[in-house]
Amino acid sequence: MPRLEKKTALITGAAQGIGQAIAQRFVEEGARVILTDINDASGQRSAEQLGDRASYIHLDVRDEGEWVGAVESVDRLDILVNNAGVTGFDPASPRPHDPEHATLDDWQAVHETNLTGTFLGCKHAIGKMRSGDHPGSIINIGSRSGVVGIPRAAAYASSKGAIRNHTRTVALYCAEEGLGIRCNCIQPAAILTPMWDPMIGSGPDRETNIAKLAADCPIQRFGTPEEVAHLAVYLASDESGYTTGAEFTLDGGMLAGTAQTRN
Repeated sequence: MPRLEKKTALITGAAQGIGQAIAQRFVEEGARVILTDINDASGQRSAEQLGDRASYIHLDVRDEGEWVGAVESVDRLDILVNNAGVTGFDPASPRPHDPEHATLDDWQAVHETNLTGTFLGCKHAIGKMRSGDHPGSIINIGSRSGVVGIPRAAAYASSKGAIRNHTRTVALYCAEEGLGIRCNCIQPAAILTPMWDPMIGSGPDRETNIAKLAADCPIQRFGTPEEVAHLAVYLASDESGYTTGAEFTLDGGMLAGTAQTRN
């Protein structure tokens, strides 16, 4: 039997990248999946490609009213993946994001999507899952940047660090309330998604640029969205029924330290 048979999942930021990969794996494992995003054209196209068990709705995770509408649009909710997030960097209008020169507006904009969006998702998912008679799983997408300092991405690192803590808070709250709702956090590092395109390009130097950026990783490569999705399936399934308040880092060994590679 597929691992997510009869479960309904809502995934934010699912028009591309990690969110899209998670949606595909969930469908393959038998779930009904609601993809959400603010990029409606890409989100709708992604849902159509996944077939009858997938659908798309517009959801700006910063807007509580839209969260209410999204949650009310489903009969039941077994799984929420809080994936939507921004770095704050705009290649068309580069601005500093270090702790000395970042503007308050840029700081708040990153937190509004990454942290407030996650808070609202958890809040309304708990209410929806509480009303059912089945277990629920909330999966927050953090980042390795929430574990270490990132000198020139202060808001992004701060928001992802706060997601780690909020994951634990939600897990403990649901346990105290006697709810069958688990909450865990996935912390990817360098996952090769369209977010990296401005840095690695699409020309003949693309593979060289990828290799340079991956040089600090002990296993010498980027991760893939599919590798994040495999872990999300485990956390969404009943196999992880004793797992809550935990964090899982996918970083190719970067947090482990350094590795000497042999020539």
